Formats: sequence, structure tokens, C-alpha cells
Amino acid sequence: MLAAALEALAAGMQEESSAHRAARHWFSVLSGHTCGGISTDSSKSFFRHTLTQILTHKPVLKVSDAIQMQREWSFARTHSLLTSLYRRLFVVLSPEELVGHVQEVLETHEVNWQHVLSCVSALVICFPEARRLVTDWAARWLARAFENFDLDSMVTVFLLVRQAALEGPSLFPSYADWFQASFGSARGPHGCSKKALVFLFKFLSDLVPFEAPRYLQVHILHPPLVPSKYRSLLTDYVSLARTRLADLKVSVENMGLYEDLSSPGDVAEPHSQASQDVEKALAVFEHTGRIPAAVMEASIFRRPYYVSHFLPALLTPRTLPRVPDARAAFVEALKRADKIPPSLYAAYCQACSAAEEKPAGLGMKADSSCTEGPLGPLTAALQELRAAMTDPTQYDAISARVAVVSQRLSSALGLSEDDAGSEVAKAQLSVLVPEPEQREQKVVDLLLTSFCQNLMAASSFAPPDRQGSWATRFVTATCGHRLLPAMLARLRQLLRHQGPSLSASHVLGLAALAVHLGEAGPALPDVHAGPPAPARRLSIPDFFSSLLTCGTKASTLFCLRFCTAAISYSLCKFSSQSRDTLYSCLSPGLIKKFQFIVLRVFSEARDPLSWGDTASPPWRSLYLPPADWQQAALCLWRHRTFQELLKEKGFHLTYRDWLQLELEIQPDMDSLSDMERREFHQWAIHEHFLPEPSAAGGCDGDLETACTVLVDALLDFCRSSQSHEHSEDCGSALGGCAGNRDILSRLQEMVVDLEQGPAAPLGPPPSGGHFLFRIFRRRLQALASSWDVASRLQRQRELLMYRRILLSLPPSVLVGSSRAEQPAAPNCDEFFHLVNSELRNLCLHGGALTHTIIAHFFRGLLNACLRCRDPSQAADLALTWCQTECPLVLTSALLWWPRLERELCCRWRGVPGPPPRELQRLREAQQFAWSFLSPDAASPAPPAPSPAWVSAAALYFAIQRAGGANRTGLEKLDCHGQELLAVLFFFSLMGLVSSHLNPHAVDFLQAVGVCAEVLGCLQKRNAPWLQLFQLTETDAGLGRVLLRLAPDQHVRMLPLAFYSLLPYFDRDAPVREDTFLHVAVDMYLKLLALFVAGETSAASTLAARSQELQGQDDPVGLVTKARLFLLQSIPRCPRRSFSNMAELLAAHGDCDPELRAALLSRWQAAPDAGLSQEPHLL
Repeated sequence: MLAAALEALAAGMQEESSAHRAARHWFSVLSGHTCGGISTDSSKSFFRHTLTQILTHKPVLKVSDAIQMQREWSFARTHSLLTSLYRRLFVVLSPEELVGHVQEVLETHEVNWQHVLSCVSALVICFPEARRLVTDWAARWLARAFENFDLDSMVTVFLLVRQAALEGPSLFPSYADWFQASFGSARGPHGCSKKALVFLFKFLSDLVPFEAPRYLQVHILHPPLVPSKYRSLLTDYVSLARTRLADLKVSVENMGLYEDLSSPGDVAEPHSQASQDVEKALAVFEHTGRIPAAVMEASIFRRPYYVSHFLPALLTPRTLPRVPDARAAFVEALKRADKIPPSLYAAYCQACSAAEEKPAGLGMKADSSCTEGPLGPLTAALQELRAAMTDPTQYDAISARVAVVSQRLSSALGLSEDDAGSEVAKAQLSVLVPEPEQREQKVVDLLLTSFCQNLMAASSFAPPDRQGSWATRFVTATCGHRLLPAMLARLRQLLRHQGPSLSASHVLGLAALAVHLGEAGPALPDVHAGPPAPARRLSIPDFFSSLLTCGTKASTLFCLRFCTAAISYSLCKFSSQSRDTLYSCLSPGLIKKFQFIVLRVFSEARDPLSWGDTASPPWRSLYLPPADWQQAALCLWRHRTFQELLKEKGFHLTYRDWLQLELEIQPDMDSLSDMERREFHQWAIHEHFLPEPSAAGGCDGDLETACTVLVDALLDFCRSSQSHEHSEDCGSALGGCAGNRDILSRLQEMVVDLEQGPAAPLGPPPSGGHFLFRIFRRRLQALASSWDVASRLQRQRELLMYRRILLSLPPSVLVGSSRAEQPAAPNCDEFFHLVNSELRNLCLHGGALTHTIIAHFFRGLLNACLRCRDPSQAADLALTWCQTECPLVLTSALLWWPRLERELCCRWRGVPGPPPRELQRLREAQQFAWSFLSPDAASPAPPAPSPAWVSAAALYFAIQRAGGANRTGLEKLDCHGQELLAVLFFFSLMGLVSSHLNPHAVDFLQAVGVCAEVLGCLQKRNAPWLQLFQLTETDAGLGRVLLRLAPDQHVRMLPLAFYSLLPYFDRDAPVREDTFLHVAVDMYLKLLALFVAGETSAASTLAARSQELQGQDDPVGLVTKARLFLLQSIPRCPRRSFSNMAELLAAHGDCDPELRAALLSRWQAAPDAGLSQEPHLL
């Protein structure tokens, strides 16, 4: 009967014919179920004998026939009766026994190669471990072939590998990969001797007449590694293979850019392959923004194919979109790189222009019909798979049905056998792509619907752990195609945007699909999901976790449903497997989100846990309608296996994890009311995480640690991409970010609790100061410190967030405990350090801190002083210390004095005695400035209060407030000391720099006018002013104070201010001032450096306002005028002006060779004793 059935199969019997029915009924007898009463050894012996009969039935085919025909013997193309017969035999025999028996038959019998190779395909399809077994088998026989130089073993190895590779790279490596791995290195079996090389190339040459073109291309493009002295063996073979390809009218030069060599399918026509190459090149260009390397190489080394096929396929005339798409951008990139001939590009543009004139809308019906055509067979295959799932007698046919689905899927996508699946295993994916094609979208929806239906059908018969491997095989078959990016993009859309509207069956199906995609994760590439997900590439499980959000009530409930389904399915599906399998399927982030939601939504889950039973997870209650998700979630929460899972370090919800998730909550759309949310926060912080040990993600009972982690999480959240969904400016509106408002309130409460704790002893703060300033220092040290725009903006954004947090906390945070020395005074060192090192560079108000931070500091200072024994003395000590350590605080107070004075007086009103003397000094400085500018003030003006720099700051801010309407009082400057004038000139310079950096906020004409008047007074009195442009960190006294009053960027831009005042310099200054030339050359060289570095770009906006600014130059014009001024001044300068010029030119002299030559010429023309100490100027 077996022989008759096999002969009927070979003769090609018709479906439902008498012979077909007879063979089907007889094959049904050969089942492991019907042999239940027979001993295992006897049944195995019978099945091995049956398999031998099949493999040796009529061995009429030669090896050459097998080489040419084996592609027709893949699993999907083999007759269903024969594949069902194989599956029945496989029930009793293990994979190892099957492989061993087939190997034994090959060694001892003449075989029917069609049956042998179709059996190998069935093995690869039905057994996941067959990949390893066949690979080891091939390696053993390959080694034996080279040991004995046995051609029969060699042929067998190549036939086996090629047959297994036909089933796709998801089941077995491609032939190209195997050939390159076996012979592409010196460690291959062919590298041991010349005889082995001759044997290999003799074998390959004998195959040439029978080879499919694909295999010849593999051997040419991935040749065996051959020592140079035996290179002739390889060249002879390559020549023979190329001749054979030429006979077959297949050109290696016309191969596609991305043509796959994995299987022996028919070689695509160049124009057909070119269309596929264009699509793949566009995908690479869209993801990277660069011309793919394969395209660049083809334009040089494979120009015939590139010009004759690739470019015509790319430059197909079409109606160009108004907004350039990826294809248009790719064409323009090739045009800029001179990779498109001008004539071809001109013809393309002309054809596109003609296409725009034709009526749109033609051809849509044809495209639609083409798209719908292949979906019919795929739909039928999916329906057959579902029918097999619901029929217990068809369970053994599920693997075959999945293989058919895989084949129909390739046809539906319009892929050849060579395209299916090979690219996904090597390329990383990005789901940040435009909407997929309509055909791909329909195929993806069809597959997702089918998977969900199959899961529900299978669950109605058996729990997940007894459903077999159908889901794994389904995912492997469908995700081995290029469809994976489109599928992930569709899942992203469903889970992120439509999750709350999905039905229970959809949620269960998609959750199970996510689990099996995670199971296949090592074989799949990472995914770049884009914001709000992290910028880094994610694994598949982490990708699904990133799609689940908890910001609103609807998204929270959907996240709970999805997490419950995924975790329950995983615990049930892999209950008998190792924990590692479970860990690979589930993301720690998903499990943490489940814990977060359960603790948040169900108050009973916050109570000490009473262990549930050890029954299976609540999967059954989920797929039976109606699904009770809340009860299922609580049941899963109490399940012993799940609680044991949470003991693993990576899966336990820590305090930091909780904060990150809680910050995403949008209070206005929360499932909890304001009171419920506050109660939950209090429980989570004080009862749950605060007492927890740090090893378990808690705070070890340390409230300061809890505050530290909270601040870090808050800052990380505002820095991350999630914060952009809620607020465009987290630095200025940190409390306005959706979840920040309540968490910030908890921080305020915790800081107050800390301050009301045990009284801190006098002296320096322990452990490096207040925890908040420690956080700021640590985070700032981790940021890049450079002058490029990106680094500066990142630092500014971080500092804006710090300032907002400081303003949200009690003002006492800015002022530490009193010093140990007597008399005691508040310790403000940490705040002063933050101002001097960082906040000083955020000054946007004429070189002063904002009113909010200054008012906050003075509130904290006065409150701390009021707790001292002598409040007035404590305030005087603190403000005196401020004069030397942080003068910017005092000058900022002068800027905001009209608003600040009333509050300070109000707070000091209840203290007996006069206000602090240092506050009186600030008031006097302010009164001096007002009276100085008043037109009714007496002349001469009253003397300025000391210190002079405080009075100068008050006067400058008064001038700013007066604007251009009233600067008549500046005429009285001649009556005041040089120190006041010098400091006022420095503040004016900072204003002038601000007009360059921010021309819309600071008026340039007013700024330069103030500078000119003050400079005129200084020059009239022969007062020193040039040293203001040479300030360094090592300066003492007034120079050190001035550097602490200006942002670093303003000090760097002083050369711009220096040469902006060029028209106002005294004509005799280069001759009269010994240091003028040195300063002028230094400023010029620094101006050049700023210009080259692009730091003067902000000033270029002034060029657009040239008419308004009456001839003010842009940076280029300023550099030109500065250079001309120096070249004209150098001959006039006395010899003593060249002192210390050597060091200056040694550092920057190469910037302007002509200036260097002029200085050198002048020095050599008039040497004297003053220059004899510097014999080598350059």
C-alpha cells in the first residue's frame, strides 16, 4: 500500500480522486495515536522502517537532477499528503533519531532524492531544534568529505544545506551565509592543503553545468579564501562560472544593489530588481539622511547597471509633491553629489512637469486591483490555519498551515523567494516612517486580526501552556519578512492612540503577540520608536513597554488591561520553562507599570499581602466574556508566582521608578481625585518607599535621600522628551508640567519636615552642604562645559529648572545655618557659589539676577537674621561678606530696589532699632543715583557713597531706567572719582555687549551713547580705563569684583565692545597711552578668534538694521575697520608701546600675517634700550 501510494503521488494524482482518497485513508493509519497499544520500541522500529521505504522508493533521480530540481521540493511545494505522512512519522521519532536515521539511510542505500530533500524540509519546518541538528550534521559530513576527498559526501552536504535554506532564514541560515562561513576564512576545511583546494574547486567546477544562477553568483561574490600562490584555482573557476552565467544570459554586473543570494530562485530581470533596489535605497536614505553606501559604490564600480537600470527606475516621471518627500530629497542628494547625468536629470524634470499637467486620479483602480489580488490566497490560508486550530484532529497540520501562510504572505507582498526575510535579521528598524503602503497596511491588519482570532479559538480548547508552538511559529513566519517595520508601526498606532477603544479579544491577542515577539527578540533588530520613547534604540519588549502610558484615566486603564493580559499569558505559557524564558519575553518596564497602576488604583493592594493559591494565573477569566479586568489584575497581583517574580531586582518597582511614572500623570484627567491622589502620594512616600531598604529600591528611612531622589527624578523628567508633551518650557514653568504640580508639593512638604527636624549645629553644613546644592553640583559636573551653542543652551535649560525649584521651596533653603564664629551670621556660601559659577551666566537684565531669585534670597536672609540674637548685626555681617564673595547679589538688589525696598521694610518693621547699616548703604546708593540724574539737583553733585562700585551700579541702572530721554546728569561725572567712572564704564560696556547679543531687548544707540560719554570723561581726566579690557581671574580687589558682576560670555565679547567705540577714542590715545597698542592688538586678535568661532553671529542681525543704527557695522565691517585702525596706528606708536608684544603675537600672531609683519617692521626700524630685553620678538 505504501509503495502504491508513493507511486500515485509521483504520477500526480488529482485531488479527491479515488487514489487520493485511498492514500489519505491509508496514511491516516500511520499515526502514533493508533499505535498506543504497541510497545514504544516496536512502534519506533516500524516507523523507522516506513521512513526507510519512503526515502529509498524508486531511486531513479541522479544527483544532477536533484541539484537542478530541489527548489521544487520545498515544504510549501511538496504534496500535502506526503508532508502529512512525514508529520505522522515524526510523532513517534525524536528529531535526533530522525536525523540519525536519515543519515544512516544516505550512507547505506540508494535514495530517492526528492523524498530525502522534502523530508529535510519537513524536519526544518516541524522541529525548532532541526536548525542545530542539520547544521551539525552538515559540518560533520563536510569535514569527512575533505578528510577522505569524498565527492558523495560533498554533494550530500551541499544538497542538505541548500534544501534547508529554502525554508527561509528564520528557520535556517541562507546558503550565502553558510558558504561564506564555511569557506570564507583560513579556518575552513579547504585551507589545510593544496590538495583540499583542488578538491573544492574541482567539485564546484563539476557543479557549474547544473547550477542555478543564484548559486553561481554566491560563489563569485563570496568566493572561498585562497592563498595568493593558489589564486589561479579561483580565477579559473570564476571565469568558468561567468561563462556559464553569460550562457544563461545573467550578468553579474547587472545584479541589483541589494539583491539577495539566499536561495536559488530565478534571477530577476534588471528592471524588476532595480525597482526593488530603489525602494530599499529610499528606506535607507530616509532613516539615515545619507546616500546609501551601496548606491555610491554602484555609481563607480557597477556603472552600467547604475546608469541603465537603477537611475531610470528612480527617475520615473511623476507629479512632484509640494512638500518634497523622501524620493525627491534622494534625487536632489544624488544631483548635488554629481551622481545623475545632467541630461538625464533634465529629462526627468521635464517629464515631471508634463505629468503635472495631466488629470490626476487615473490608474487608482488598477493599483487597487493589483493590491487585492494576492490577498485572496493569503486570506484562505489564514482561514485554513484557524480551522486547524479549532479541530483537535488537525493539530499536527498546524505547522504545515503556518508554512503555507508564510509562502502566501510573500506573494501578497509581491516578494520573490530571495527577498523574504533576509534583510530584517541584519538591519535595525525604525518605525518613524510615513504611513505604510495600502497593500502592506491591509496585510498587517489581516495578520493581526488572524492572530487574535486564533488565540481566542485556541484558548477555548486549551490553556496557553497546552496550545503547542503555533503562536511562536506564526510570529516567526510573519516577522521573517520585510513586513516587520510596518507591523511594529501599526502596533504603535493601535496601542498608543487606539488602546482604550480596543475590545477584550484584541487586547488579549496583541498582548500575546507582544510576548511572542519578545520571545523572538534575540533574532529581531532593535527598534527606534521616537518620542516620547527614549531616544536610544529599544529591544522588542522595551518597545512595547514604551507604548503604554499612564497619563490619563483612559490610558491607565488600558495599560492595566494590556499588562494583566501579557503577564498572565506569559506566566501560564511558560510555567514549565526556565525563568530566563519568562524574563526575555517581558520587559521590566511593563511589570513595573503593572505594579504602579495596581497600587495606585486599588487601595486594597496597599495592605500587607495575603498569599493567594498556587493555581494558574487568571487567563481563563480574561478570554471568557465578559472579562473582569479589575478582578483579574488583583488575582494576578496576589498570585504567588508573580510575587516571587517581583523579588528579582530588575522587576521590582523602586522609588525612582514610581516617581518617573507618577510624573506622567495629568491631574485634570486622572482617575483619582485631588484628595485621593494626595493620600496615595503620602502612603507611597512615607509608608511604602521611605521605610524600604535601599537594596529594595527604598530610602532606608532617610527623608533627605527621599528628597534627593525626588529632585533628580523631577529634573530628569523635565529634561526628557516626555515633558515636551505637556509644557514647551519646563525651565520657566516647571510647576506647569502635568504631573509636576503635585510632586512639587510633596517636595515642599518633605523639605519643611526636614527643616523642622533636629536643630542643626553651628558650623559648616555636614556632608558637603544642603542636599539641593549637592544635586545641582553633581548634575552640572556631568554636563558638557564648552562654548558651543548646544552645550550652552543645555546648561541654561538645566539652570532654569534649578532656579524654578529653588523658588518653589522655602527661602530658608538659600541660607544655611549660622556660622560657628561669633558674632554669628547666616551662612550663604552655597548660594553664593551657585550664583558666581552658574546663575551669573543667566543674567538677562542688564547684568543682574531676576527679581524673583533676589527677593527669595532676601526673604531667607532676613528670616535667618531675625532668629539671631542681634538681627541687625547678623544682616550686616552677611551683606558685608556678600560684597567680597558675591557682589552680583547686591547689584541685582539695586536694579530691583524700587520693588524690593517695600518688602524689606515691611519684614523688618517689627524689629526694634534701626534697619541694618548695609541695607541703608543700598538705599543711599539708590538715592545718590536718583539725585544725580535729577535736573533739579544741586551742582556740584553730592559725593557718592562707598563702596564706589555699588554707587556706580546704582547709577548705571538709574541711567537704564531713564533711557534716552534723560541723560543730562552725566555732565556731572567730572566731579566724581576715577573708581566710580571706571566701574560705570564697565557696566556700560556690559550693556553695549548686551545690545550686540540681544539687539531686540537692548537699544544699541543708547548703549553706545552712555559708553561714549563715560569714556569721554575718563579720557578727559587721563584716568586709566584700558585695564578693564584685561581683567583676569587672578586679579585682586576691584578687578575680582568686576569679573563676578559680568556673565562669562559678556567678558569674552569685550573685543566687540572695544572696537564698537573706535570712533570715540581720543586720537592721541595710541601715542599717549603706553598700553593702548598692546590692548588694541589683543582685542583685535580676540575679535578675529570670536569671528572664526562664529560667536559674533548674533551681532550680524544689526546689519539688517543698518539704516536705523546709522552706519553701525556688522562683525565683518568691524573687523575690517579694526584692522585698518591698527595698521594706521602702529607707525605712530612710540617704541615703549611694544613692550610685552612678543607673548601676544606668539599666541595669536598667525591670525593676521600682515599685522604681524607691520609690528615686526616697526620694532626693527627703531630699536632702543626698552626693547633690548626682547631680542626675539616673534
